[in-house]
Amino acid sequence: MQDTKPGLDDWLARLERLHPAAIELGLERVRTVRDAMGLAPAFPVIVVGGTNGKGSTCAYLEAILGAAGYKTGLYTSPHLLRYNERVRIAGVEATDRDLVAAFERVDAARGGTTLTYFEFGTLGAMTQFVDAGVDVAILEVGLGGRLDAVNVFDAAAAAVTSVDLDHMDYLGDTREAIGFEKAGIYRAGRPAICADPAPPASLVAHAHRIGADLRCIGRDFAALPADDRWTFRGAGLSWRELPLPAMPGAFQLRNAAAALAVLEALAGELPAGEAAIRQGLAAARVRGRFERIARAPDLIVDVAHNPEAARTLAATLREHPVAGRTLAVVGMLADKDAAGVFAALGGEIDAWWTCTPDSPRARNAEALAAILRDYAGAAPVHVQGDVAAALSAARGAAREGDRILAFGSFYTVAAVLDHAATQQ
Repeated sequence: MQDTKPGLDDWLARLERLHPAAIELGLERVRTVRDAMGLAPAFPVIVVGGTNGKGSTCAYLEAILGAAGYKTGLYTSPHLLRYNERVRIAGVEATDRDLVAAFERVDAARGGTTLTYFEFGTLGAMTQFVDAGVDVAILEVGLGGRLDAVNVFDAAAAAVTSVDLDHMDYLGDTREAIGFEKAGIYRAGRPAICADPAPPASLVAHAHRIGADLRCIGRDFAALPADDRWTFRGAGLSWRELPLPAMPGAFQLRNAAAALAVLEALAGELPAGEAAIRQGLAAARVRGRFERIARAPDLIVDVAHNPEAARTLAATLREHPVAGRTLAVVGMLADKDAAGVFAALGGEIDAWWTCTPDSPRARNAEALAAILRDYAGAAPVHVQGDVAAALSAARGAAREGDRILAFGSFYTVAAVLDHAATQQ
């Protein structure tokens, strides 16, 4: 007899329809269902927020703690190709079966409470971590912090990696407003890490007001590069001659330092030796962060979709020059600051292809090109329909020594990864 039980795809489609709004910040709904499920993790929880860098920081924490022998739970978002990427236990992605079982339990407990897609997934992830008996859970904030679903779980330590302008419709249109929202993951008397070198006064003030143990980069900890090694200087110790992070970009030192600051603060609960730190720094990877997925020509994907990420991407391009040209395939969502992104990257690109990512929230390729032309200088701007067509056109134009950069959205990068997989 054929099994008619809903599979993972059925569940994900249902979750997208369950709540009237795709995004609705607030903790009341998810807290109600958390309590109905009796979800009270006994293990330490680390919460990581920030405009950019939080995924990489989570990856360093997972890799180092895993190398130290701990059974880790990691919850991140969004995913690129499969929802399963969002939930990992001991470094292994959750299976369809385990995700469905967790969703069934959340559904049974919620009664008449509707949950957003992200809220449902957050409770499902923590259900799996509790069932698996993890030693530590690392939770990446989805949006903001104060009212994000992961914030219903008290953090043993929390880190804010950076504060810049993004999601302004939800978080405010200044760094001060956004900084306050991100500082909402801090807890009284507990380590509160900030890796932004110029933290908003609102973040610092909130941490002091609640009595958090605020530790700021440049004051309480630092990343000190020296040739092909670096030193982490913490509040009470230093780790010297560390290997550079495997992920490219000078900014990754800041993300790695944020992770090490968390580990220093939690050394009493989760001690990790220097060997584990070295191993974790060398092993940590996150898909879609200046990731080269093909050669001849080099094809690099990066999910950069806001001005801060674009400035970082521009710096990384300069750190890794090529003999030829840099050709860009770009697709963005309509709510993103495209002008700010292009202002940061315009001088690094020799030719552009705009496209429309496969999302109802996408900005049309023609509209994106209209914005881009103000920042492209002499670089030609071509318009294509979808991501695959833009990528094919850029590949057709590439000469020996050129590289192609595809960026602007998780949807854009996912489409390039999917297209590349079909070409192998």
